[in-house]
Amino acid sequence: MRLFAPLIGRRARLRWLHLIVGGALLMPYFLVGTVLVSMAGGGAGLFSSVPAQLAAFACALPMVAVSGFFPLVRPLSVAAARALCGVPPALLADGPARTRQARVRTTAWFTLHLGLGGIVSGITLALTPFALAVAGLPFSAALRESWLAAGSGVLVEPWALALAPFAGLAMLVAMALVAAGAGELLARRVPVLLGPTPEDRLAAAERRAADLAVRNRLARELHDSVGHALSAVTLQAGAARRVLDRDPEFVRRALTAIEETTRRTVGELDAVVGLLRRDEEPGSGDPGDEGTAYGPGLDALDGLLAHCGVPVAYEREGDPGDLRVVVPVVSREAYRIVQEGLSNVLRHGGGSTPTARLLIAVRERELEIVMENPPGDRPAVVRPGGGRGLRGIEERAALLGGRSEAGPYDGTDGSTWRLAVRLPLTAHGEER
Repeated sequence: MRLFAPLIGRRARLRWLHLIVGGALLMPYFLVGTVLVSMAGGGAGLFSSVPAQLAAFACALPMVAVSGFFPLVRPLSVAAARALCGVPPALLADGPARTRQARVRTTAWFTLHLGLGGIVSGITLALTPFALAVAGLPFSAALRESWLAAGSGVLVEPWALALAPFAGLAMLVAMALVAAGAGELLARRVPVLLGPTPEDRLAAAERRAADLAVRNRLARELHDSVGHALSAVTLQAGAARRVLDRDPEFVRRALTAIEETTRRTVGELDAVVGLLRRDEEPGSGDPGDEGTAYGPGLDALDGLLAHCGVPVAYEREGDPGDLRVVVPVVSREAYRIVQEGLSNVLRHGGGSTPTARLLIAVRERELEIVMENPPGDRPAVVRPGGGRGLRGIEERAALLGGRSEAGPYDGTDGSTWRLAVRLPLTAHGEER
């Protein structure tokens, strides 16, 4: 049985079916070709004339080639080839043919598929009953009489009748060989003609890079939001535990701050998770779009400072919350930078209750963020595994075309730790 697998095995049968489908798709073009040949030859004896049928077949192929240029031909051809040709799906392209090279390759495949499919279908339809009739001559008097009536008396000679079953079987094997060869040819041409072009590979790489960028941005949002909330809650809970018996009013304020912080963080988590779910839905928008509001901006800064767990002396120059001046993407990134800066103060600020000074100034062309706090000898709050901290701030600033600096700074009040970030008021070429 293994000996005949290349001819009648499952893969061979599927490829044969693929060719039959190609022959069926060829029929409308062939019928148009027969009309053209009939008009040219006066319509006499078209279906009984082999040259006329070959001429109709030749007229059909150019029409098939023209049809192959339509973009949707490629996804339909790829779907059929994946199901029936036994080619690894990764070798085939997805989506309509958009570029010139992809369309040329698709029309070459479409013409080859329908051309070979028409030939194999014709052989299958014509040769199968003929071969069976020849093989059955020794066993059917009616068949022999019909052959005699048709003028083929030589086939009813004793020696011909003895060879007829073998001749019929040989014709069927030859037909299977032709079909298997045509199917193998198509399978070898599939990756070349329906595989991704260099433009397809570049577009796929760009999509993967865009998806990775979106995931990285959402990861930063989750890290900064959750990290800050955990640091603030841990600090407030620790301080409340230490004065639980002595200062109930302080404990009440701490619990209120914890409640507000967790409520705000849950809302931000819902927004980010909603973007992830929307990104998985067909036809959804891109979460990486600058116009998508995936987080709070500087207009929500007062609420952050009120419940961040750190006493903050906040100064501002201009109106950072005015979206007509500070574009939304800059406003949102600035909010996250301030949030991460506060988290660093909570983790590394000096004293049992660290303090900070925050300045946000709207300059002519840039937004300046300065945060200062007394340095501590050890972290006030330790997060297992650490965090991205200053590195995340640098990445956010760099993505907007800005810059950041952090380190010890000798100011008027002595040595402090200073974080300074400058962001352009327009991002990625946006105009105010």
